[in-house]
Amino acid sequence: MNLVFHSELEVAKFAQDLARNVENLNHAIVIYLEGDLGVGKTTIARNFIQTFGFKRVKSPTYSLVESYQNQTINIHHFDCYRLSDPEELEYIGIREYSQDKSIQLIEWAELGKGMIAPADLIIHITGEDNSRTLTMSAQSDTGKQLLRSID
Repeated sequence: MNLVFHSELEVAKFAQDLARNVENLNHAIVIYLEGDLGVGKTTIARNFIQTFGFKRVKSPTYSLVESYQNQTINIHHFDCYRLSDPEELEYIGIREYSQDKSIQLIEWAELGKGMIAPADLIIHITGEDNSRTLTMSAQSDTGKQLLRSID
């Protein structure tokens, strides 16, 4: 599935809609956010997370992971960009982030290959200026269910 957006506001609305659809699934999900530097991966993650009432959302570029938890949701936002070896994820307890009903948003997933959970949904982002194209592909039944809810 391909979606084209012409402003950051449109991308933000998509991320909020995606969050509401994920919440309706009511089980664990892993979403990979792929694309070049500056294309909008963190923008999608930030707006997704803010949908659940978290006002201050930090980029996990230096910490590798930022977690957001409340009574209804358990979100872990990973940024693997600064990994020099996927084994580093073992040191932060990567397996503990895959608990029931947790949502993982993972940027630069290819750098954590072999250590991170397989994706349910991959969102590949391309674009220039204010235009963004999101190409989404389901990698599991959960991902297929999510794509149907977006459609």
